[in-house]
Amino acid sequence: MGRGRLEGFSDGVFAVAITLLALNLFVRGPGHGSLSHQLTHAWPSWLAYAISFFTIGVIWVNHHALFHGIERVDRVLVYINLVVLFFVVAIPFATGTMATYLQSGGQDAKLATAMYCGVIEAMGLASAALLLWAQKKGYMRVTALPADRRRATIRFSAGSGAYIAAIGVAFVSPVAAVAMSGLIAAYYIFEQTPRSEQVEA
Repeated sequence: MGRGRLEGFSDGVFAVAITLLALNLFVRGPGHGSLSHQLTHAWPSWLAYAISFFTIGVIWVNHHALFHGIERVDRVLVYINLVVLFFVVAIPFATGTMATYLQSGGQDAKLATAMYCGVIEAMGLASAALLLWAQKKGYMRVTALPADRRRATIRFSAGSGAYIAAIGVAFVSPVAAVAMSGLIAAYYIFEQTPRSEQVEA
């Protein structure tokens, strides 16, 4: 399989996943209170949608950047990429479940929020495996300098560690865990890892 076909398929999956998020946004219509009341009551859905939309967006941007640096792919890399997409497609489900239970509180809200953070964490780990495999097999166009590798490792570890922490926080305060997820997404939107000169492989 060529790299272009793999990227095209992946882009399609990202597009579907980010579109599915909107299916969790709805109001019950006339007879269920005023529209303003319904919109206000649905705040968990709006919050979860916003966080997940930008999270998937960040994942897509990073996925595109990764494949921009990959010269060729093999069968193992294709399957690792499928694992990444497996969790990307699970994000709308996890988002809808979290939004449904967040307002009611209780143990279900904690579990739903922990599950949401867990899906994002699993996706991140799969993405890391994708990069590591490409580096191991020498499929990258360029070889990063040691300083760049250290920064990239710190950058990934920060997000991975934060989501693991968010899973734990979810069992204490689901709202706090959601806030952490939002802050992590915002961090990766604005954070740019400094790039020093790269050496051709």
